[in-house]
Amino acid sequence: MRIVIMGCGRTGSTLALLMSCAGHQVTVIEKSQDALLRLGKRHKCDVVVGDGLDEDTLRRAEVDKADAFIACTNGDNTNLMVVQMARELFGVKRIAAKVNDPVRAEAYREYGIFTVTSGSLLAGYLRDWMLGNPTRNIEEYNQFYPELRQLLED
Repeated sequence: MRIVIMGCGRTGSTLALLMSCAGHQVTVIEKSQDALLRLGKRHKCDVVVGDGLDEDTLRRAEVDKADAFIACTNGDNTNLMVVQMARELFGVKRIAAKVNDPVRAEAYREYGIFTVTSGSLLAGYLRDWMLGNPTRNIEEYNQFYPELRQLLED
């Protein structure tokens, strides 16, 4: 599988290394040379230094040939915009965005964008662990919890 990952922070670099070690062709887009150090010296990833919001950078990363595109920078807006570019401009079918705001993540899921909210995933998993409940699937953890919505809306 050809995978393009934008962002080489903790999440992006770990995902890039995992997928590369599993034999997939991985390209990482990153603005900061320092962030690329997270890949180590022996990684097998292709690297494109640049801003993923720039179409030329996406072309250099060959997003048009990607089977999957994942945006996992620290910026929700950036991630959501770039995955839409990957889908609409380059025809990538499997897109995902790391989104810190669970309400925004839920709204974009309604538009067919797979979003991952690490806070919701971790909180739900820890809740089940503490209560001795069986673990759930990602879709259940990845939602904005209805019980929290009620508390926050009051």
